[in-house]
Amino acid sequence: MLQKLEKSWVLSDTSGRSLIKTISWRIAGSTSTFTIAFLVTGSFGISSGIAVIQMIVNTFLYWIHERMWNRIEWGKVDEKNSSQRNV
Repeated sequence: MLQKLEKSWVLSDTSGRSLIKTISWRIAGSTSTFTIAFLVTGSFGISSGIAVIQMIVNTFLYWIHERMWNRIEWGKVDEKNSSQRNV
């Protein structure tokens, strides 16, 4: 189990994987945003507008966040020496 966990630290997400993760997270987040906005406003139109704006802005921000974290070495294991972590 520990070896499997350590191996997962070595891998990096591709841009495509980050994009798919972004889309799936946005679907969940936008559904939540729409539901809350609808409960507060009672308006389908306003709730939809809020959800669309939130989806566009947060999709872009999340993708940038994922790509930045992918460049950070902290918490990853060196492939040549899997027993050593960058902490």
